[in-house]
Amino acid sequence: MGTVLIHDPRFARLVIGHAHLEKLWTGGRWLEGPVYMPAARHLLFSDIPNDRLMRFDEGSGQVSVFWPGCGFHNGHARDHQGRLISCEHRARVVSRIEHDGSRRVLASRWQGKRFNSPNDVIVAPDGAIWFSDPTYGIDGDYEGDRAESEIGASHVYRRDPDSGAIEAVITDRVKPNGLALSPDGQFLMVADTGRSHQPDWPVTLTRYRLDAKGLPIQPGETFSTLAEGFYDGFRFDAEGHLWTSAGRSVHCYGPDGTLGITIEIGEIVGNLCFGGPKRNRLFICAQTSLYALFVNVQGAT
Repeated sequence: MGTVLIHDPRFARLVIGHAHLEKLWTGGRWLEGPVYMPAARHLLFSDIPNDRLMRFDEGSGQVSVFWPGCGFHNGHARDHQGRLISCEHRARVVSRIEHDGSRRVLASRWQGKRFNSPNDVIVAPDGAIWFSDPTYGIDGDYEGDRAESEIGASHVYRRDPDSGAIEAVITDRVKPNGLALSPDGQFLMVADTGRSHQPDWPVTLTRYRLDAKGLPIQPGETFSTLAEGFYDGFRFDAEGHLWTSAGRSVHCYGPDGTLGITIEIGEIVGNLCFGGPKRNRLFICAQTSLYALFVNVQGAT
């Protein structure tokens, strides 16, 4: 656990030689959705099967239950006002916690039909909210409540920041999962975990170029593939490298798709994000445990 492999010497500068992978906490069933909240200097993350939102306090180093019975949260994001955006499996919605602590549902239906189980969410520079909607929260009772899909497909959606209108913007994936916008605003990256339902479906990161209106052009291009395990959640750093879950490891890719770094975690990795006062601490949610590693680059956001 914690071995860092440099596959391309150009990436060596991103690694701090004497920094080590830290296990910050263990005791979860399936950890997901990390988001760093700078004002409070804490990290929030989901323990989905246990139906609780957890908090790592950076000052004390302690982990505690932030929100028990949260409704099977999965992915999270922070909007431009510092509010928490959440993907909820049980309610099958995307919601926001307001500054007064109240909960507001931002997206619950598309064309009159309930979403499957919103999974990952990002907030674009223009304030638009993008989220993926595979069926994992309704496939069984472990990460939500078993139900039939009303839409009958899994898409990526965009919520307009002004009108609140919901548009399906990526419709060519089997199970779209992790999402991220490139720092230069030119591309949307989407993970597809469709192999969970179609055994022969390739595990890919697909890159979609954005048009003049900021909408993705379909079809996308394959950015990278993974032979074993899944790509799930990921984030860009400020230089355009992509840091992603990759089975039981974390991979770092260059903007051209070159695999530069592997960080061996030792258990299945769900998601990750950058945090800390300097945005140079990589927080990693694996199956049962929360890890962190200081790196020599800052997260894009």
